[in-house]
Amino acid sequence: MSISSAEISQIIQQRIKDFEAPVVAADAGVITALGDGIAQIYGLSGVMAGELLEFPNGVVGMALNLEEDQVRAVVMGRTESVKEGDEVRTTGRVVEVPVGRRLLGRIVNALGVPIDGKGELGASELRPVERVAAGVVTRQMVDTPVQTGIKAIDSMVPIGRGQRELIIGDRQIGKTAIALDTIINQRGQNLTCIYVAIGQNAASVARVAALLEEHGALEYTVIVSATAAEPAALQYLAPYTGCTVGEWFMDQGEDALVVYDDLSKHAWAYREISLALRRPPGREAYPGDVFYLHSRLLERAARMGAAEKGGSLTALPIIETQANDVSAYIPTNVISITDGQIYLEGDLFYAGNRPAVSVGLSVSRVGGSAQIRAMRQVSGRLRLDLAQYRALAAFAQFSSDLDKATRDQLERGQRLTELLKQGQYEPVPVAQQVMVLYAGVNGLLDGIPIDRITAWEQQFRRFVSHEHQGLEAELNQKKALDEALERQLREVIEQFNQGFDTGKD
Repeated sequence: MSISSAEISQIIQQRIKDFEAPVVAADAGVITALGDGIAQIYGLSGVMAGELLEFPNGVVGMALNLEEDQVRAVVMGRTESVKEGDEVRTTGRVVEVPVGRRLLGRIVNALGVPIDGKGELGASELRPVERVAAGVVTRQMVDTPVQTGIKAIDSMVPIGRGQRELIIGDRQIGKTAIALDTIINQRGQNLTCIYVAIGQNAASVARVAALLEEHGALEYTVIVSATAAEPAALQYLAPYTGCTVGEWFMDQGEDALVVYDDLSKHAWAYREISLALRRPPGREAYPGDVFYLHSRLLERAARMGAAEKGGSLTALPIIETQANDVSAYIPTNVISITDGQIYLEGDLFYAGNRPAVSVGLSVSRVGGSAQIRAMRQVSGRLRLDLAQYRALAAFAQFSSDLDKATRDQLERGQRLTELLKQGQYEPVPVAQQVMVLYAGVNGLLDGIPIDRITAWEQQFRRFVSHEHQGLEAELNQKKALDEALERQLREVIEQFNQGFDTGKD
């Protein structure tokens, strides 16, 4: 069958007449220069600050510097597939990441894309990574504890839901271990956890995920990873992504905890970006807006009032110091933003006092409001006793002749120090913490040799769990030591001490 040219022409004309093309508004520009992960773009006249940009080959970026005749943007991905002369398009939306329960148990990158090989997230709500912090009027007082399971912290530097508590210290002395202990201890505590790994190697992130999975904590945890191999832009974005994920749970009226590990590397990544963007450093020593960088992140942690469903977001930022220098630029910045700090001392760590929490330099500005009453009752004297012990121990080095009261105080301090030692990834329930600390501060361990204190604690906790479950349950229920409960606890401790092997002949 043959078709004439007139019929073909008629068909084409009809197709053209029926064709409807959607009108797409796109602001397009051209890359004029590319280097150090920064693209200079000409032609994006309608771009917004922080807007998501589309580069060729599926690469995305974020507009940061809006200048008179050009835009400077960070490329969040491999720059090998992008070159000068390529077209760049705006998306009309700021950088957003997926949020919701689908992220629980997953490892995602700074853009919220899964990198754990467990498949896609599926349909998820998207939220912008930048958000104005809640106002003072919408917040309520922090008065509910976040139990870390670490005796030295829960007793002397308590953390409350909605608080910002800094973990600070030199490299490799247990900062991350404290954060992971806290996450592991939240099993059954109705606290969703987000762990943000910034500038670490991929093997470290994999170890953290394996550890959390081993302790059954990964099911209520989200890991946001921006490794050292990734562009500085993703390391800069990662903590805001983790905060946005946590805020979603807070807005549902739930409690969430986000760990930023660590903000020192975050500041370094931002400095790299800032200088590559040719922003003036300001304030001489660093890019001048690095304080704003961290304050707008940490101010988003809050405990909301009943009108806003009463959820909370607790922040545990980590800062690495150099040679115990807490007066450096970044540490002082973050100390001034947060509600207290857990300071880890290298000397204590290498002397075997782990966790190496410094009694004198660690503080919580929430204080006893974030403790159950029973813990307040037993820990009131603990900090003072330990501080006095440290002062006496330093003085006693220069004196061989000490009176009995001084010797007794030194021995009590040594026992309390031993009592606060704790193995890694072995959180202790708060009721058992109260029991062992009660024994220490009330002199019930004065007859136990110092080198047997750790064994005493382990055996006593097993003894209570098997023989006196009712005592632990009652303490958990009342959350306070009344006269009858205190008398019962003292009797149990004295009963156990009678049968405890002190190692003496």
